[in-house]
Amino acid sequence: MTNQILVLSVFVVASCGLAYELIAGALSSYLLGDSILQFSTIIGCYLFAMGVGAHLSKYVKEEDVLSRFVDIELAVGLIGGVSAALLFLTFSWMAGPFRTLLYVLVFMIGALVGMEVPLVMRALNARQTAFNELVSRVLTFDYLGALAVSLLFPLVLAPHLGLTRTGFLFGILNVGVGLWTIYHFRAELKNVVGRLLRASFVMCLLVIGFAMSDRLVYWGEHGLFGDQIVFSTTTPYQRLVITRWKDDLRLYINGNLQFSSRDEYRYHEALVHPAMESLPWARSVLILGGGDGLALREVLRYKNIQHVTLVDIDPEMTGAFTRRDELVKLNHGALKDPRVRVINADAAIWLQNNDTMFDAAIIDFPDPSSFALGKLYSVPFYGTLKKHIAVNGLIVVQSTSPFFAPHAYWSIDATLREVGMRTYPYHAYVPSFGEWGFVLASPQQDYKPPTQYRLPMRFLNADTTREMFTFPPDMQRIKVEPNRLNTQSLVHYFEHDWRQVIR
Repeated sequence: MTNQILVLSVFVVASCGLAYELIAGALSSYLLGDSILQFSTIIGCYLFAMGVGAHLSKYVKEEDVLSRFVDIELAVGLIGGVSAALLFLTFSWMAGPFRTLLYVLVFMIGALVGMEVPLVMRALNARQTAFNELVSRVLTFDYLGALAVSLLFPLVLAPHLGLTRTGFLFGILNVGVGLWTIYHFRAELKNVVGRLLRASFVMCLLVIGFAMSDRLVYWGEHGLFGDQIVFSTTTPYQRLVITRWKDDLRLYINGNLQFSSRDEYRYHEALVHPAMESLPWARSVLILGGGDGLALREVLRYKNIQHVTLVDIDPEMTGAFTRRDELVKLNHGALKDPRVRVINADAAIWLQNNDTMFDAAIIDFPDPSSFALGKLYSVPFYGTLKKHIAVNGLIVVQSTSPFFAPHAYWSIDATLREVGMRTYPYHAYVPSFGEWGFVLASPQQDYKPPTQYRLPMRFLNADTTREMFTFPPDMQRIKVEPNRLNTQSLVHYFEHDWRQVIR
């Protein structure tokens, strides 16, 4: 029976160890971007620390193996359990030490986790377990625990519990292993009462943290955004936060501002109308991204449009902007319009599996801050998109800032030209963002910017449109590489450009 308890402990501690690693990687990707860099460095640091821990385990005396195993479970449970909350609050209130704290925590957790399995194997060996059986059973349950968490984390834990509450949950499990080890091996342990009191104290802290997770996240996001948070949720794809200050609603995705209701009309008029005004014959429009329905609102102003297909990967995004009164008011109920078909799917996969043709396409993805987003700005993606657009149709792509991120901006233009499209880059000033860029493209049509608009506009007229398609000397075209899928140069350009701007 004691052997089975120890082997089962391996399953739990392996699950917890991988969970802390995934939480650190996901949280740093959300907050810092570049998911490949974050996960690679965190995995490397964690595995190195596990090796250090495994080495240090040899200094534990045989008679202290179970006692030290309990102590390690309590330490891992406490440090790992609070890690997500501590990191998030640190980033929100004093971002400077975040990276240092991140890798210190990852190293500490990795070193402690690295000691667990060697100590369990020594405990089993002391009970005359055959060596071949000992190794096979311990490693089997170790890998099974890792498999369980690798499946549960993206499908259940992160989207439904959130990173902070998930951290506390696995901390509770670690302390639970310590408590049942104290109970079942109390006759072999030193200072049982002291360890039981410490375990109970840590368990209480973690349970309180689990119960207060939403409040901790609220405090952190309040410090990060400053304004009242009216809606927030973590989905399998991103963290969505909507804030309000007086009459200003703002949407943030993974901490990055997507719009301010005070000036979003400038962005969305610039995104939509230079293309739509030039296509009075258009009947069908494809919108990729834009789950807030604001670009859709502008498209639906044209009475000639009969069908709009909007593809956004996140149902929580489109759901919030369909149901919440203040958001429906902002997009004029566009997502409920009978002419609109909303599809929650990966845009790249949807395009590959669909053969519908459109007269125009509005591409309103978040900036290419990660490789997952970078693929949506790549040569293969634009090549597939081109097949869905009428010969005389138009495509317009939001393309980050030509002033703050010139290499990234002109890389998007170069990528569209790489698949044989004619491009017409332009830019507009949006106070919340600064100078922002777009690229209009067509498979064949020669394009001339509108000199007038059929619909009333708050921002656009003949003069502002002419200025948008003129680039001053400090925003001229520069020579850059198109964004190929195997190298994703755009993501590197984007990170390099914004790193020069953001303090």
